[in-house]
Amino acid sequence: MTSSFQNAALSRRGFLRLSGGVAAAAALPAGLAACGGSSGGSGTLRLVGVADQQKALDLLTKAYTGAKFSTSFAPTDQVQTSVRTQLGAGNAPDLHVVYPGNGSAMSMAQIAQAGLLADLSGQAWTKKIPASLKPAFQKDGKTFIYSAGSSVIGAIYNKKVFEKAGVEPPKTWSEFLDVCEKLKKKGTVPIALGAQTPWVTQLITYALVPSTVYAKNPQFDSQMQAGSTSFAQSGWVQALDMYLDLQKRGYFNDNPNGTTFEQQTSMVATGKAAMAIQVSAVLPDFRAAAANAADLSMFPVPGADDAAQVRIPAGVVVGLGVSARSKNKEAAEKFVAFLGEQQNINRWAEAVACVPLVRDSSSKIDPVLEPFLPYLDGDRADPFMDQAWPNAEVQPAHFALVQELLAGKTTVAKGLAKMDETYRKK
Repeated sequence: MTSSFQNAALSRRGFLRLSGGVAAAAALPAGLAACGGSSGGSGTLRLVGVADQQKALDLLTKAYTGAKFSTSFAPTDQVQTSVRTQLGAGNAPDLHVVYPGNGSAMSMAQIAQAGLLADLSGQAWTKKIPASLKPAFQKDGKTFIYSAGSSVIGAIYNKKVFEKAGVEPPKTWSEFLDVCEKLKKKGTVPIALGAQTPWVTQLITYALVPSTVYAKNPQFDSQMQAGSTSFAQSGWVQALDMYLDLQKRGYFNDNPNGTTFEQQTSMVATGKAAMAIQVSAVLPDFRAAAANAADLSMFPVPGADDAAQVRIPAGVVVGLGVSARSKNKEAAEKFVAFLGEQQNINRWAEAVACVPLVRDSSSKIDPVLEPFLPYLDGDRADPFMDQAWPNAEVQPAHFALVQELLAGKTTVAKGLAKMDETYRKK
């Protein structure tokens, strides 16, 4: 999302991460520029999260009797900037948003290596983290972030619009193009794209890269780290060519670079567009905008013409960390331990439409995610791409590349060369 998938900003939602510049305190959003260090040991835990965490955290802070809370939530881009500034100034909240893995200024690896996150490794829930997800939670073998589970990227679609056009969720890329063509001929925008909101730009690429890159080369990330391959020499070229082909065929709304996430959401929710390629963490936004939430569902985007080669992106959802400098650190850690109880993992996961970190008989999976479970359970899912990137500059380079491609201001080759250059920065 994110990583920076989290541009997460998401204008409103924060599954993704933003690039994270550091602004002066005077520029911080209202309510997030609180002074005083980490609640000053007052016994009230100060918590700052992104908008998409609010439903879950409102529920769970009210259910927790061990502390009082002062909470605030804002779009990811605002939170990324304000919290990172507070971390640097030594007055961070006791508990705050953290993005999994690496690749953004507010990612677990970046903050932990600066010594700004408390080590959560002693908590019982950390022993249940699946091995495949540990890189998103851990640095140097220590756990620094709590997250309730994983989100997926796919197509959120309006079932009524699909029914009216006589189409069904596709299983291959050719079928996907056929569906888009039929929708277009019915006078409906096939795919709403809100590329004015930077983090939205990455989602189509992320939906395709598991099939164009990792299905053919599972070692791509380690080869990138070793310097033996590059974005420009990989299936990233194919994924971006496919992205542009959707635009050339007229399957996006007019002026994607002038369309916001909120407008994208409204288009699908009201039936003006058939679908949007999005992260499942923003499903609540789409449902809230729809007259009938049951009209919306979701399917995996098939990035290959061989259904057996289709893979999906699945990433650990944005979580919480405890400030290493908090004067209420012990109390904050106890709250995280509470969040790590299975019933609370389930409650958070249900609130944000993600697959729980650990599933048991009490876990409820949002029905719209069922088409994704065979990929998750069958080892046909890959982490969000940015979670393996070595610095916080690659993601915004990707955002800019997509916006420039959509505007006809660059080429895939030039853009990927810039991403490769940015990836190699120390």
